[in-house]
Amino acid sequence: MSTMRVATREQRYQRSLGDGPRRRSGLVGGGPAGTIQRVMRIAILTTGGTIEKTYDETDGSLSNVGSVLEVILRGLRLHDLHVRHVRVMSKDSLDMTDQDREVILSAVREALSTDDAVLVVHGTDTLTVTGEHLYSHLPALKKPVVLSGAMRPYEFRDTDAYQNVTEALLACRLLGGGVYVVMHNRVLEFPGVVKDRSRMTFVQE
Repeated sequence: MSTMRVATREQRYQRSLGDGPRRRSGLVGGGPAGTIQRVMRIAILTTGGTIEKTYDETDGSLSNVGSVLEVILRGLRLHDLHVRHVRVMSKDSLDMTDQDREVILSAVREALSTDDAVLVVHGTDTLTVTGEHLYSHLPALKKPVVLSGAMRPYEFRDTDAYQNVTEALLACRLLGGGVYVVMHNRVLEFPGVVKDRSRMTFVQE
């Protein structure tokens, strides 16, 4: 009798998901009796930017020398989430070229073929350029592609890195298909997103 009740609940759960990205996520047990837990697959593509800059005490410089994503993720509780980290590049976004954006586009396309959502960690100076490029070359998306970064490096006490990564991961779970920037308690959809340098955040035109 209990097996039939669980099966009925699972059927209702599946019907409630609809046709969005969440329907493709795997279901696993392990929670309280009679509940279903959903494991979502998110590919996080790191490209560098301020969020990943580290301090060199020998010369007082901040530079992109590698990814700090694993450090950030270790500080978060990410239940029912499978994260795949793809190191695409480690560059200040001001140094990115059109060829670099093609590399990012290719990595996003590959991730979309296997994962439920894609998060691109990117420098904020040219994040919108990459966002527009992705929007132009990824029509009719059925899964969310979220760009995020930070105005201050993760090593700084007043960094916004943890907030932005947390918000972006939640947005990956909730948003439908499209290209977005998620930072500072905002979800903005491309096209038409710009950086407001006076307020140090992003806005919609």
